[in-house]
Amino acid sequence: MQLSIRHETIYRYSAPQAYAIQQLHLTPRAEPQQHVLHWQLNAPGSLSAYTDAYGNLSHMLTLSRPHEHLAIVAHGMVETFTPPQGRIAGKDSLPPLVYTVSTRLTQPTAGITELAQACLPDGSARTKHLMRLAEHIFGAVKYQSGATEVNTTASDALRMGIGVCQDHAHIFLACCHVQGIPARYVSGYIDPGNTDHAASHAWVDAWVRDRDYEGWVSIDVTHARLMTDAYCRIAIGRDYEAAAPVRGVRHGGGDESLSVNVQIIPQ
Repeated sequence: MQLSIRHETIYRYSAPQAYAIQQLHLTPRAEPQQHVLHWQLNAPGSLSAYTDAYGNLSHMLTLSRPHEHLAIVAHGMVETFTPPQGRIAGKDSLPPLVYTVSTRLTQPTAGITELAQACLPDGSARTKHLMRLAEHIFGAVKYQSGATEVNTTASDALRMGIGVCQDHAHIFLACCHVQGIPARYVSGYIDPGNTDHAASHAWVDAWVRDRDYEGWVSIDVTHARLMTDAYCRIAIGRDYEAAAPVRGVRHGGGDESLSVNVQIIPQ
């Protein structure tokens, strides 16, 4: 499938801002499951490209002149392929065990531990076990846009019983970590089709030991399904904070408002 993608992020400030620095994960990863046909990233100021510790194609944006708004636009065309049985190929910059460490957003609680023990064996899992966990999370945490914030933890979302794709991913990661199973956060885009889910999306990769395969399998917890060619992968990390599309700090500017518009058009 070919996906035409446009991601626009606009910050507006109530007073002139003197300085801003933003870390951007807005460029598709170089992986066998996808091929970038063309891609462009537009933003004011200085853009410095680099590859982060997780192998993500990243940029550091620095804007040191006074400004009252900041517009960042990423757009292009990506050809995507369905990985067989969700199995992700490609070289990793870090060993799987790196992704067994909990973070502030994925700390286990009694509820997380109970869910993990009910769905997953200890130490390793097959794809069927991980899909069972995704289905349990899908049933326990209803998707509701705007129900949570970027700093909502996995345990808070599970307790409330509502959340978005980011929360589903964090709960899944927390459960895997309880059982010592490597699992990582994925940020990117999805062709939403006829659903009401946002085109900007989050899902997970988990390490499986099936009879005929050992490696990463990519799972969309929000839809309780394996990744297909409807997905474009942007960044991986331990959680949202490591793979966020835009994250940074500023000096001055008063109050801030943010608007994000993502359009995905399959070709």
